[in-house]
Amino acid sequence: MTALLTLSHGSRHPQAPADIEALTREAARRAEASNYRAAHLEFNTPDLTTAARELAEAGEREAIVVPLLFTQGFHHRHDVPRALDDAAATSGLNLHLAEGLGTGWDMARTLARRARPARQYVVYSVGSADDNANLAVAELANKVEELTGVPTQEAFATRGGAEMIRGEDALDLDVLPLFVAHGLLLDKLPAAYQRPLGTALAEVVADRYLTGVDGIAYHREKVGL
Repeated sequence: MTALLTLSHGSRHPQAPADIEALTREAARRAEASNYRAAHLEFNTPDLTTAARELAEAGEREAIVVPLLFTQGFHHRHDVPRALDDAAATSGLNLHLAEGLGTGWDMARTLARRARPARQYVVYSVGSADDNANLAVAELANKVEELTGVPTQEAFATRGGAEMIRGEDALDLDVLPLFVAHGLLLDKLPAAYQRPLGTALAEVVADRYLTGVDGIAYHREKVGL
């Protein structure tokens, strides 16, 4: 059996840990994972090492780690692999890294399903110092526009996005936050737009987990285990 470990960035927002826990629980239910834990890179507990150790103590031998990250920014490229290596070495659990949430068509469909009638949509994300990460969000906005037929643009919280949104006509606009959980940067938006994705991501997380499980089975078949 294979457990599910989600790995969020973490947040100072008091509601964020409960949001991540609810998402992980629902994804594990959908995927029929043998067990689950929600872990965080910073700000919240448990970290990945502690969560992996808890699963090992519960009798689990391996787990799929799904990073709750949308882009291939610094955290995904550096912090996640480091956390994975530390957790595997300390817990003795066999950890397998799955794809993150990403900005592909499944994410675009998730956002499009949440869109309310409006003349314009804005995909609102944290923003990154990595231009490629920001470009991925812009391409996600293009996908949402293609799915909905409504003009869609991106806005970044760290680049004045909330101020830009506040300056728009609320009757013509709906905001699609690219936030897994509640966060301080999401709180900068008007209350009507403070809608993190939460358990709406459960299908995506479950898919990442199941793809990882299939990958393990394929590898073992190839090597004759």
